[in-house]
This record gives sequence, structure tokens and C-alpha cells, in this order.
Amino acid sequence: METLERLLLAHPFLAGIDPAFGRLLVGCTRNLRFAPGQYLFREGGPADEFYLIREGRVALELHAPARPPIIIAALGAGELVGASWLVPPYRWGFDAKATTNTRAFGLDATCLREKCDADHHLGYEMMRRLLPVMVRRMQAARQQMLDVYGHTSA
Repeated sequence: METLERLLLAHPFLAGIDPAFGRLLVGCTRNLRFAPGQYLFREGGPADEFYLIREGRVALELHAPARPPIIIAALGAGELVGASWLVPPYRWGFDAKATTNTRAFGLDATCLREKCDADHHLGYEMMRRLLPVMVRRMQAARQQMLDVYGHTSA
């Protein structure tokens, strides 16, 4: 039988992390399941947890007036969902909805922030892993905007 710590450390987001950090993270972690159509979080809600997808698919949705939700990203196994837990005021800027049966690790944001504050090496390691994810997402959003609005010349 696999332990939570072993499963957590096998997630690609945490690949190669110092096992001592893994022991700290497991204290903030729980196993979760989401059915298709179930929300992991809703826009404006408290960003009190972030998720590492183990299996399944999650759509990040943005709401616009008088339009159906716009899917800004479709995420799958091995990916991270949610970074608003790290930036005050700790509120979600969009919805995250499971589109298939999804299994994920949920990491308690308050617990993790406290551990990162107490151990700046852990905080640095988490930022070092989170920042490339955020840059990739911003680049993908930029590409989507170019696809939607096309190129204009000044």
C-alpha cells in the first residue's frame, strides 16, 4: 500500500524535492475526489487550498456577462490547479471544475504558508516550482488572446 507521502512526492510538481520538505508538505495534504461537473473552487471564494491533479481533467473557467463560461485552460494529471492561495487577499480569480472523475491532492494554504514562513528554504523551493507554471499559463493566455483577437498593427 502506498503512503500519502510517497504518492505526494511522486507528483511531477514535486519531483526531486528534498524528502524533508515532503514530510512537511504531507502534514498539509489530503486526498480528494471530484465528480464530473463538481467545482474545486469558485471565483471570488477563499483560496484556502491548492490542488495537484493525480488523475482526471479540470477546466479553468472565466465568466463574462451574457456569455457562457470561457475555458481558459484544461488541466490534467501531473498539473497544478490554483495559485491564488499565495497572493493576498487569497481569493480565486476564476472557477475550476472537474470535467471527468478527478483525483487530486489538496494542500491546505494556511498550513503551507505557515510552513513556508517558518522555513524560507521550503518557501523558496515552492516558489521555484510555482513560478514556471505561472509563466507557462500566462504565455498560453497570451496565445489565446492572439488567436481570438488576431494581430493588429499600429
